[in-house]
Amino acid sequence: MNRVCFSVVLLLSVVFLGVSTQPITDGRLFSIAVDRVQHLHLLAQRLFSDFEGSLQSEEQRQLNKIFLQDFCNSDYIITPIDKHETQRSSVLKLLSISYRLVESWEFPSRSLSGGSAPRIQISPKLSELKRGILLLIEANQDGADLFTDSSAPQLAPYGNYYQSLGADESLRRTYELLACFKKDMHKVETYLTVAKCRLSPEANCTL
Repeated sequence: MNRVCFSVVLLLSVVFLGVSTQPITDGRLFSIAVDRVQHLHLLAQRLFSDFEGSLQSEEQRQLNKIFLQDFCNSDYIITPIDKHETQRSSVLKLLSISYRLVESWEFPSRSLSGGSAPRIQISPKLSELKRGILLLIEANQDGADLFTDSSAPQLAPYGNYYQSLGADESLRRTYELLACFKKDMHKVETYLTVAKCRLSPEANCTL
């Protein structure tokens, strides 16, 4: 079993890191994962800001009001309720949640990937990040049962997003999609940063 796990980790290391003669360590893998999610979070912030900038002031106000009353598709994933629970969560739990959040965007990210060059980067970068997090999970799980809430209902990812919509409805859906993507990438960045910090016992991982 250990030999099989090692083979899986080694194979994923090649995919995630590329060919490299440098030793593969948890610290290095965490650093790469954090760098990649930081890039996605900044990209999400930029896309959302650009979209908001294209709206009229009243449109921004109305959309923000609606969004505050709505939910993101990924809200079915159980996450820490605050920074204190995040800090108390195990490394494996934070990795598991991060994996689920990234996975939840595999389908809806397709609608974010059209048009400008930054948008085209989203889907492949999400796939790279997902593989990297899986690699970290394999290296840290020690036989633990991963995804213990796998029986939780899996919501159809923005199932009606691709239906024909009126202009106002399409505007609202785009706003929600970009706002939720930004929110979820911020969560993943936070969870991976805290998990990485745990590698150093002397580090202060306060959020």
